[in-house]
Amino acid sequence: MRTVVIGAGLGGLAAALRLQAQGHEVVVLEQKPAPGGRASRLRDAGYTWDTGPSLLTMPWVLEETFAAAGLDLAREVDLVRLDPMYRIRWAGDERHFDFVDDPTRLAEEVRRFSPADARRVPEFLDALEPIYRHAIVGAGTRPFLSAADFARLVPTMVRLDALRPLHSFVAKYFRDPRVREAFSFHSLYIGGDPFRVPAIYGALVYLQVVDGGWYVSGGLYSLIEAMARPLDVRCATSVARIEHAGGRATAVVTSGGERIPADVVISNGDVLRTHRLLGRRRPLRRLRPTMSCFLVYMGLDRSVPELLHHTLLVGPGYRDFIRTVTKARGIPDTYSTYVHTPSRTDATMAPPGGESVSVLLPVPNLSHRVDWGRESDRLRDAIVEDMERSYGMSGLGEAVTVEHRMTPVDFARDLGAAWGNAFSIEPTLTQSAYFRQPNRDRAIANLYHVGGGTHPGAGIPGVLMGAQVTAGLVAADHPARRVPVAGAGA
Repeated sequence: MRTVVIGAGLGGLAAALRLQAQGHEVVVLEQKPAPGGRASRLRDAGYTWDTGPSLLTMPWVLEETFAAAGLDLAREVDLVRLDPMYRIRWAGDERHFDFVDDPTRLAEEVRRFSPADARRVPEFLDALEPIYRHAIVGAGTRPFLSAADFARLVPTMVRLDALRPLHSFVAKYFRDPRVREAFSFHSLYIGGDPFRVPAIYGALVYLQVVDGGWYVSGGLYSLIEAMARPLDVRCATSVARIEHAGGRATAVVTSGGERIPADVVISNGDVLRTHRLLGRRRPLRRLRPTMSCFLVYMGLDRSVPELLHHTLLVGPGYRDFIRTVTKARGIPDTYSTYVHTPSRTDATMAPPGGESVSVLLPVPNLSHRVDWGRESDRLRDAIVEDMERSYGMSGLGEAVTVEHRMTPVDFARDLGAAWGNAFSIEPTLTQSAYFRQPNRDRAIANLYHVGGGTHPGAGIPGVLMGAQVTAGLVAADHPARRVPVAGAGA
């Protein structure tokens, strides 16, 4: 059984590992020089940066992925539990909020902002537990092949009040605006506006408390290397089209003209552009992409004590900032950034005495016209100045010895992301579960999908669970003779 996977991102690699273990002959085609997709790596002058996701949650999903391939996660990579997972700082406020995975300590963090709110932390987590169990674990590990599948989930979500906007759900339990922000911003990790996405995504808070937040030694890219190692991954091989006849996928044709016959084709590409590979002018259904990101990767010649491994810097006008970037209204006037400083945990990520720092600013996707060739310099300088002025990181700009950037243009050009989106499909209610790109294509037989744009969604756990769903559908539709996995049990 020949299976061709288009794209060596986390979803493509995870599906390939599972199907190879089931006995499929699997080949993975990747257009970039190395596997990883959005989860790539950048190195320069002794500094190392993960260019994509940097926080690992729900590690048991990763363990299951490796186990399904006959691999032992603990032997392949080293996971380090982060405490705290991240620190939240607000401009003009001396207080900070350390997000930890212990409920008692988490309540103590809330207490510094509101004693009344602190008393409601247990009740809040209790309310999230069934949402997590039903919507994340339950729904996230099964396919939604019909509208009826979705309809059966809706009554439970209504009963749990999980369909109201996330920020509104959080506001039922907490009054302090800082606390509300601390417990509702998590949907931004997958490109969702907390004021518009359903409270289903509040379960992202719960899963961090239950399973913690983790770092992969050497950077998250070490995970990509471990997943790609047992597979036939052909890099620098872009795909021109997916051949299909009689309503069935039959082969993949590379840009170099090679035709690879396939019994099964799995696309890990941007779901908003897969129709082009099928020769269609338009997708069967229009879906809304997420916002994009502007990233600055800096190598510093000194340590920055104000930064933890993960630090969120929240500027004024938080709600207007989110509305501006998610609705493509322009470049924001204030800055709320996510800063990753892995060298605080892993000394190998920077030269001695230095820091590797990644700064991520959500920005509109390319549906809002911006001349990024000109805007990049201005925005970079404004962000660094804001970090120095608003958060006490004096001399930050002078400490930069090497620097790289990524704009929405790079997401579009290098990753094939429609409109330069950063997180694929926006996770609104009408673009979730059955209404998202299905794991099994509804129009072309033998064609399947994985990645952040498919069910259940973006983020490392979502993509890995989606790969499990997709691989399960393929295995049921196209059973292959199971063969021993090389290295299994070693």
